[in-house]
Amino acid sequence: MLRVLIVDDDAEALYRTQRLLRAYRRDWQMKFCFGPEPALDALSLEPYDVVVADLKMPGADGGDLLACVRDLYPDAIRLLVCSQSEHTEMLRSLGPAHQYLAKPVDPVLFREAIGRAGLLGKRLSKPGLKALVSQISTLPSLPVVFMQLMDELRNPNASVQRVADLISNDVAMTAKVLQLVNSSFFGLTVHVKDVHHAAALLGLNALKPLVLSAGVFRQLEESRVPAALAEQVLEHSLAVGALAKRLADAEGLGRDAADNAMLAGILHDIGKLVLADHFGLEYAQVCMAAENADLPLLNAELDQFAASHADIGGYLLGLWGLPQDLIEAVALHLDPSSHDISQFTPLTAVHVANALVHLSGEPLD
Repeated sequence: MLRVLIVDDDAEALYRTQRLLRAYRRDWQMKFCFGPEPALDALSLEPYDVVVADLKMPGADGGDLLACVRDLYPDAIRLLVCSQSEHTEMLRSLGPAHQYLAKPVDPVLFREAIGRAGLLGKRLSKPGLKALVSQISTLPSLPVVFMQLMDELRNPNASVQRVADLISNDVAMTAKVLQLVNSSFFGLTVHVKDVHHAAALLGLNALKPLVLSAGVFRQLEESRVPAALAEQVLEHSLAVGALAKRLADAEGLGRDAADNAMLAGILHDIGKLVLADHFGLEYAQVCMAAENADLPLLNAELDQFAASHADIGGYLLGLWGLPQDLIEAVALHLDPSSHDISQFTPLTAVHVANALVHLSGEPLD
């Protein structure tokens, strides 16, 4: 049974949340605490799988509380609830929190977020991955522009102009998207000069993987990841993503599955950058040792961390609540045989594309 601890200093809000989740009493063991101190007392008595805290609370705020939870109870998945006006505090708290939920919280999304956290706990059942994740203080967050884009695309009247305006409001995001679009992997015969031009050429749906990839890589490029490694991973990942989509299209997968194959291909090595960001020289030495001994990097990672970059990538995508076939394609791209499937899927496409790009030593035309 999933054990959930929910913390708020607003008695009325806490009561509303309790009523909202009443239907899950048979599936979840829930405790509702009025403020940080009772929450820490509850955690000292029994473990919880998921801890949900409001950012603004007297004494220790939600970020401080989740920092304590991270240090004392690292196995718990930590969710932070905050308003748009609390953006600065939210960014400060992204280290202690695995994920944040924006106020006003949609009831369906709130329940889904807790449920996903429970599933994520099951994925973390591997002891090595649990130990590794507990050492990582901050993970890349799902880009806000991507969430806004998804909202717009759900609108039956979504337009190229509105989507282009949405992305263009973020100057850094726009620059990164245009860098990806104009790379050789998309094979466009013209230079794309702005987001509106990109949307018109590629279609609205094609912008989803571009915006998500641009947002994630931008965050990691601003971290401690060496620039050369970030560029190497991005170049390889774009080649894999482009080829994975072509393979998916050739095998007759639907549009969504083909888009997931492309996105999973672009993000399949994101775990390498997360490890490089948080373990710096130690991870560089692991990569160098694997290369010198002519061993697969996977083996070296497992020897050093008891988990791999594919594990970390799958964990991150699961945390974001992305589609299951996308998560599997990233988490299992080095070992697809561990997934019992008989048909061609995004996982198959990414595994084959990754192998072919590695064999070629350069992007495939």
